[in-house]
Amino acid sequence: MPVLGIGGLFFRARDPEGLSAWYRTHLGVGGGCAAEGAGPPSEWHWTTLGGPVVFAPFAADSDYFAADKAFMLNLRVAGLDALLGSLRAAGIAVVTRAEWDDPQIGCFARIHDPEGNAIELWEPPAA
Repeated sequence: MPVLGIGGLFFRARDPEGLSAWYRTHLGVGGGCAAEGAGPPSEWHWTTLGGPVVFAPFAADSDYFAADKAFMLNLRVAGLDALLGSLRAAGIAVVTRAEWDDPQIGCFARIHDPEGNAIELWEPPAA
């Protein structure tokens, strides 16, 4: 197969510049950002580390995320507890549920960006 991975995620926003700044500030995501160990950042793209990506359509009537949203972003993270602490300190509401976590799959938390888009934060189990 010629596909190597996801090359981008494009979505509409009421305030694209403000939302881009929010993602860069609170999650280190977007142009000018690079994951630790992924090399130098580029102003045009976000440099990430390779790893698993789940690509899964959900049923139209799923209650896993808001019915009025067509997508939910899932970000693979390291140091979930520390990240949640910094998000809470910034006044961002964080939702965790014990039933979301599984020792074989990892730990999860949910936040929403300023435009109400769900962001699932996923820390896979240690290898």
